[in-house]
Amino acid sequence: MDDEREVGVGPWPGPWPDGEHWDPELLRDGDRRNVVDRYRYWRMEAVVADLDEHRHPFHVAVENWGHDFNIGSVVRTANAMNAAAFHIVGRRRWNRRGAMVTDRYQHEHHHGSAADFAAWAAAAGPGGGALPVVGIDNVPGSETLETYDLPRECVLVFGQEGAGLTVAMQEACDVVLHITQFGSTRSMNAGAAAAIAMHAWVRRHAFGQDARVSGTDGR
Repeated sequence: MDDEREVGVGPWPGPWPDGEHWDPELLRDGDRRNVVDRYRYWRMEAVVADLDEHRHPFHVAVENWGHDFNIGSVVRTANAMNAAAFHIVGRRRWNRRGAMVTDRYQHEHHHGSAADFAAWAAAAGPGGGALPVVGIDNVPGSETLETYDLPRECVLVFGQEGAGLTVAMQEACDVVLHITQFGSTRSMNAGAAAAIAMHAWVRRHAFGQDARVSGTDGR
């Protein structure tokens, strides 16, 4: 028995709704995109504009990722958590397939080096002040993510698997945190580590009085 479900929705049934946020082609042909029900049939630009009204004040940065299919996974999670933006430090080009088109709904920034990134963070905080840079890496002297009080406005920085954060990036960080592990492996998948760190921020800050949870249709 084939129990695979069709993704998304078909053409809009009945008279079309009014509003500039609706996409005529999606209304006519159906919407098979990877979006929550709230945004079915919406124009991409309208989705981005609505997300911008509710972005969380944390950024995500990845540094010098060689096996960069993981970058797409990080971007997809950043979209799910509605991060303010994602940043690529080092090489500008990266494999977008893993993002599953979610990069189109995010704001992307590029920094040529750790020094360039640090200069941006120094003036990217509230009122033009510094935005705290929080590195995630299991290096000597790092603190535990599980017990650290993550700042509300910050940028979470991740290094590539194996090499981790460069020395220059570690020096640019206000703090470096590690995810506590209990098995035999020295490190975990970089995309998984990024998801854990972002969710730690969400658990700490995203459920206040003004929180909005989008939900999902499971498809």
